[in-house]
Amino acid sequence: MKKILLLITLIFITTVSHSQSGAKMELKTDTVDYGTTNKNDDSGKRSFEFKNTGDAPLIIKNVKSTCGCTVPSWPKEPIAPGKTGVIEVKYNMSPGPIRKTITVQSNAVNYPDGVVALKLKGEVVKTEEVNILEKKKSLPNQ
Repeated sequence: MKKILLLITLIFITTVSHSQSGAKMELKTDTVDYGTTNKNDDSGKRSFEFKNTGDAPLIIKNVKSTCGCTVPSWPKEPIAPGKTGVIEVKYNMSPGPIRKTITVQSNAVNYPDGVVALKLKGEVVKTEEVNILEKKKSLPNQ
């Protein structure tokens, strides 16, 4: 009988601990893929949309990038339960691969310590510059 009572108590405690109350951040996606692009055709601006699915206001305390080539901006006011918000990022579009992480610090109870990692990926290629004064190369055998 004691074992059954202990088992029921453990199940109850586990259920209660999983139904955390507080702010919860639900992201549409945690990765933005720039694909293959170039600086002339792309501003480098992207956004991460999220919703507070919890029962308390969501507060984004800070958003950090891994380098100065990516500049994040985020809502400074609390996001009410059921409302949405946007974290915007601007990448400087330097030629080469894009592999960046944006770290979001918040009071979201559904992430360890309220920390969420957002990722940027893709590749920026150089635009081929055409010099109209340069003579075109002829094809061999012509």
